[in-house]
Amino acid sequence: MARNVLGGELEPCCFEPKTGFYRDGYCHTGKGDDGVHSICVVMSEAFLAYSMAQGNDLTTPRPEFDFPGLVAGDRWCLCAPRWKEAFDEGMAPGVILEATHASTLEFATLDEMKSCAVEL
Repeated sequence: MARNVLGGELEPCCFEPKTGFYRDGYCHTGKGDDGVHSICVVMSEAFLAYSMAQGNDLTTPRPEFDFPGLVAGDRWCLCAPRWKEAFDEGMAPGVILEATHASTLEFATLDEMKSCAVEL
């Protein structure tokens, strides 16, 4: 059973759009997930613009990757290193702690994530 950053059972992040590296609705990570898509976030206009400026367009659909394109308010399993980078620059989107995989603690502290926490 996968654990979240609070030590409990990992809860789903989002099924619509279906998120996660494995597109199972959870922020599971493992073999093949080089980006470590482990942190469940709520997209904001500011973060989507920040991500675009960093060269990662999260708004354009990419059907070949089963990627619907995101809008503000969507929940999504984001790459932990990208979230930490955005956090350090004051641009981090909100985090759903219960749906964030424990492996995210290798990239960001619980206190950092708690400072951006939103309720499920």
